[in-house]
Amino acid sequence: MDEKTAIVEGDLLIRDGRIESVAQSINENEAGEIIDASGCAVLPGFVQTHIHLCQTLFRGAADDLSLIDWLRQRVWKMEAVHNEKSLRASARLGVAELIKGGTTCALTMETVNHTEEVFRVIEETGYRATVGKCMMDKGAEVPLALQEQTENSIGESLSLLEKWNGRADGRIHYCFAPRFAISCTKELLERVAELSRKHSVMVHTHASENKTEIEIVESETGLRNILYLDSVGLAASHVLLAHCVHLDDDEIEILSRTETKVSHCPSSNLKLSSGIARVKDLLEAGVYVSLGADGAPCNNRLDMFTEMRSAALLQKVVHGPETLPAQRVLQMATVDGARALGLEKEIGSLEVGKKADVIIVDLKTLHSTPRPTDIISALVYSAEAGDVQTTIIDGKVLMRERELTTMNENEVIEEANRESVLLMQRAGIAF
Repeated sequence: MDEKTAIVEGDLLIRDGRIESVAQSINENEAGEIIDASGCAVLPGFVQTHIHLCQTLFRGAADDLSLIDWLRQRVWKMEAVHNEKSLRASARLGVAELIKGGTTCALTMETVNHTEEVFRVIEETGYRATVGKCMMDKGAEVPLALQEQTENSIGESLSLLEKWNGRADGRIHYCFAPRFAISCTKELLERVAELSRKHSVMVHTHASENKTEIEIVESETGLRNILYLDSVGLAASHVLLAHCVHLDDDEIEILSRTETKVSHCPSSNLKLSSGIARVKDLLEAGVYVSLGADGAPCNNRLDMFTEMRSAALLQKVVHGPETLPAQRVLQMATVDGARALGLEKEIGSLEVGKKADVIIVDLKTLHSTPRPTDIISALVYSAEAGDVQTTIIDGKVLMRERELTTMNENEVIEEANRESVLLMQRAGIAF
């Protein structure tokens, strides 16, 4: 995934957490450990730019609802009763799934409370993530536990930023995460715009996901979503907007001119019936578009292979078969995701000097046979999350031959099941 989109049949050498060499042949004596990747594709780990680790425990608990009902009837109620144990279990479950599916870096928006538990999980497991505490200081039908005072929300965010940004040798970053325009006052959004520039960190928020959301924003502000965000200083190169399904031409022009990033979440947009984003138009306008699965209650899996395939097929249905070819989609899933997080100089491609975030994908499976002549096509259209054999982050093997090395998978599952039952009881949700 370098600038030449080179495909090399050979070896890759990792030393001290970085890629030291990519060549047709490397002396085996230079390596302390050799991983045989014959018949596999070795590629940069996927970078998902819109995840909610706090929601992994809600998988299957908010199905078949549109966005606003999904939030008010289920998700906000469940987020409101998260405690430290349940949030930790949710984050561990999500990180484990991401590692096993080849996602080595994620941008995640958490809930209002207990965000420090997510940071601890990221640090302990060796994962790479940019994490933000959800900010909410207004909104109808928001549970009391999620209602913040503006100054308190900002104060807690700044404390987390000071403590966690840059931790774990740079694996962990902080971002400001106002939920969306409906749940944030103008004052909060303006302060976030100011503080994010002052501290040189990114902003992660939702925008224009659902038509009802857009109507509410317009009725409250007199402006469409992107114009409103632009007016408060939140259309900029350090801002990433999740979804952006319903945009007009003027809004696309603003995103292009301000270099605002967009995270496309095709499966979530389909399941919530939000619509099909104008990805072709965004890319043609020069907007950087990356990919994310969103949260488990609106997908229901954190699988980049599903998102790559879905993204490509949806645009082909609308615009024709040549639209969004496999090479472009794989770029969105890797180096474009890194660029969205401001990490393109460190991750996103297999190049000498970059951090060793690497995955190995088995292409000797039934669904990838006969042996693919087009490796990239096989990865985007044929491969599955279960084909990932090895996941390496920062030069450390976090999954070897499908076995997690920094977590016990059975314990993660048992913990998630136990905490999920207790959380649903606290939320008063019965199944």
